[in-house]
Amino acid sequence: VAYVLLWLGIMAYKRFFIKWSWRSVYVSTTLLNGLFSALQILLIRGITFGLSPFWFALGDDAFADFIGGIQFLPTTIMMVHLCPSGSEGASYAMFTTMSNSAYTLATAFSTLLLGVWDVSKEAMERGDLGGMINLTWLTTGIQVSGLLFVGLLPRTKEDLATLHADPMSGSRIGGFLFLFVTLSSVVYSLAVGILNIVS
Repeated sequence: VAYVLLWLGIMAYKRFFIKWSWRSVYVSTTLLNGLFSALQILLIRGITFGLSPFWFALGDDAFADFIGGIQFLPTTIMMVHLCPSGSEGASYAMFTTMSNSAYTLATAFSTLLLGVWDVSKEAMERGDLGGMINLTWLTTGIQVSGLLFVGLLPRTKEDLATLHADPMSGSRIGGFLFLFVTLSSVVYSLAVGILNIVS
């Protein structure tokens, strides 16, 4: 189902959003994703508009896959244009590693957030849903916080070509920060995985 929704998102981008600026695509899809994430508060409170809780909860995950499909093509276009000539394979490996390590780091980080408020089974059985609601608001805010960086994205392919020609686009400091963050994420994710297996 996830791959079908991803494909539908790609088709929706090609059909409806291809003329939009990339910034507009990211802003609108991120806000929609935040809205669907915030709807989980209604699920926690038992307000599902006549739908079964399972189908209501499935809508959030399904819509996230659809949004991922819409964002896939602009991301791929940017990635292709940023690749130095002759280094396409290494660039693809770097982008894939960054994406996978970000996903793993996000999962590990979200597990750490479980300790911020009481979201234990016992709290749920008592009917204390405050911790779950607060955690949902926090994670929704984190999802939407990416909008703070949308201004760094190029608007179109033409802006991307201008950015690529900029002498600062090959900054050693930027490259070092990118590699530091990526490698730190990989090391942290490996450490968390090993600790989960050992303990």
